[in-house]
Amino acid sequence: MNAPIRRLSTFVALLFGMLLVSTTWIQFVSAKDLNAREDNRRTLLSSYAQQRGQILVGNQAVAESTPTDDEFKYIRNYANGPAYAHVTGYYSFYGANGGLESVENSLLSGRSDKLFYRRVSDLFTGRKAQGANLQLTINPAVQQAAIDGLGSQRGAAVALDPKTGAILAMVSNPSYDPNALASHDLKAVQTAYKALDEDTMRPLVNRAIGGNLYPPGSTFKIVTAASALSTGKFTPDSKIPGPAVLDLPQTTAGLATDDKQPCGPNDQTTLADAVRTSCNSAFGWLGMELGADQLRSQAAKFGFGDQLTVPMRVTPSSVPAQLNPPQLAQSAIGQYDVRVTPLQVAMIAAGVANRGTVMKPYLVQSVLAPDLSTIDSAKPQELSQAVTPQVATQLTAMMEEAVNNGTGGAAKIPGVRVAGKTGTAQHAAGAAPHAWFMTFAPADDPKIAIAVVVEDGGQLGNEAFGGTVAAPIARAMIEAALR
Repeated sequence: MNAPIRRLSTFVALLFGMLLVSTTWIQFVSAKDLNAREDNRRTLLSSYAQQRGQILVGNQAVAESTPTDDEFKYIRNYANGPAYAHVTGYYSFYGANGGLESVENSLLSGRSDKLFYRRVSDLFTGRKAQGANLQLTINPAVQQAAIDGLGSQRGAAVALDPKTGAILAMVSNPSYDPNALASHDLKAVQTAYKALDEDTMRPLVNRAIGGNLYPPGSTFKIVTAASALSTGKFTPDSKIPGPAVLDLPQTTAGLATDDKQPCGPNDQTTLADAVRTSCNSAFGWLGMELGADQLRSQAAKFGFGDQLTVPMRVTPSSVPAQLNPPQLAQSAIGQYDVRVTPLQVAMIAAGVANRGTVMKPYLVQSVLAPDLSTIDSAKPQELSQAVTPQVATQLTAMMEEAVNNGTGGAAKIPGVRVAGKTGTAQHAAGAAPHAWFMTFAPADDPKIAIAVVVEDGGQLGNEAFGGTVAAPIARAMIEAALR
């Protein structure tokens, strides 16, 4: 064999070797990724041809697949779609997007490893393959109370079971109708998505757990109070400065009370009264006295900075890393660059309610097979010990007083002990403040912990306070939970 023939044969052998490697790679290594590509029409048709699992709230399927006569075999339907849109997300030509449709796609589609034996059984029995069902922790009455309370106002509401971390309500307003995005009319889907994506009100954003986070305003004073009590240097009866205007070092500006009046005789107040009246100057002084490290440490114990999934990813809440004294005073009252999700504020309330223990929040109670047998169930997990039971008891008493005789009076419920804290958060020059309320009830045996935020003061605008705008919404949610 002469040299040219040898070179040619070697080249051909190399080509065959490369072909073998490429085929092996595609069939055994890349197959899963290729099948998952959203532009793979074969995969798209295959996914539509299989019935996705239901998403259940109570006894109602808020997301389910129903048969159609077109090539896609099934269409996704969302009962009361806008009420649960940020929880469910949507399934469309663009794949699984947002909410549980996205993060639990493998379960809903039936491709999860948890369903392996079910898939094998389907092969032998000839049973039609189906995805798993998700039973949620949502209480539909509490969810609806939050929706009704917010009405046309932008904002969010979250409710937790403080003893388990189960999410009882998750509402973000404005919402959208996922049915418009689940249509089999591609042009209609594109039109609907474009309108939602370009909407300046950002209806696709789940404000409860992400988006542009909020300053918490005076709800953060509970973190500051917890930090003070946890040092052992302060009690609810400790006297602290509460002047009409607190002088701040390194600046000519001062930190004023809401009514420009001292919070007590001789410019002094107690820690308990500072919570009851939401005294800015007292908490500004307290923040500078405690120091930035102490304040950040206490916030972290309530969950600030944690990378949480519920199972959707939650944007971490934060306290700034570098704070000079004026910034520290502002941070101690929930201003400056402190940023939170409504879920985080609900976790603060839940931690106090649960004798200082913060539970990890979760949304899926159980995973059910198509025959509704249980595949997996949620197990409540402790996230952190934010404060001692003694400190939690002290905070509870102060928050009860804030409702009974302070700024949170609109949350009172006859025959129910309600603990709460108002917040009115400045966030932009010339803009109306955000109105906040955090609460739990019954204070002596907590069943629900809540955070409500109404953006830009809602219908009251610049005249809004957390106690007038957000507290009534939270009260309605408590009443729904306790019926």
